[in-house]
Amino acid sequence: MILTGELNRHPVHFFTDTGSTNDLALALSNTGADAGTLVVADSQSAGRGRLEGRAWLSPPGTGLYFSLILRPRLSPADFPKLTLAAGLALCKGLENHTRCQPGLKWPNDLFLHGKKCGGILTETQAVAGAGQTAVVIGIGLNVNTPPEAFAGELRAKATSLLAEIGVTYERGPLLAAILAELDLVVARLEQGDFPTILAEWRQRDIHAGLQVSWVNTQGRIVTGISLGPDEEGFLHIRDALGQVHSVISGDITLAQE
Repeated sequence: MILTGELNRHPVHFFTDTGSTNDLALALSNTGADAGTLVVADSQSAGRGRLEGRAWLSPPGTGLYFSLILRPRLSPADFPKLTLAAGLALCKGLENHTRCQPGLKWPNDLFLHGKKCGGILTETQAVAGAGQTAVVIGIGLNVNTPPEAFAGELRAKATSLLAEIGVTYERGPLLAAILAELDLVVARLEQGDFPTILAEWRQRDIHAGLQVSWVNTQGRIVTGISLGPDEEGFLHIRDALGQVHSVISGDITLAQE
């Protein structure tokens, strides 16, 4: 760790390199770190995605890798909504700061010009002896990552703000812009405003109305039209027979991918 301080009234722990900012944030939450504490790293050696075995490319000096500790005034049943809310905040922060128009892929990916540019990993942990549940929202965003950093099959699937917009951004102001939107959307969620948050999320849904595929709990590939997430945050897919499937988790792809 090389720096502690504040950003937008959030206590900040900054690391030049760490395994995972989410792991650090979860550990800090278990030792009494305040809600709103932010863990930021210049690079990660073990950044990970939502699904098991998925890694997140986190080279130094190019991206934003951070985790925010929350103790939200929400029912645990509403915690999955935080991922969608965070996705909306990430989009709006970028729209306001960069003027780009990113899209969202259910439940936790940010896309720009058809390629993945960012991701969200939300994790929970009961605080020892406190009877509370801490929620950590981790965000990885490819900011100034050069196109050549995406090797092999990643080149066709991943991108960065620099690669798509051709502009090098200072990461500090960009982080502040995203954090401000996160503060706003979490407050809205606590106030029961998820229907409006969901409506704004769906305006940015890159799969809305398209044929998508998903592997269900029986291991069968289901293909159908994406109807978007519902009021609980679960994705609905209507197959060729008209049956609507409710997807709680999983990897959704375009049917032709």
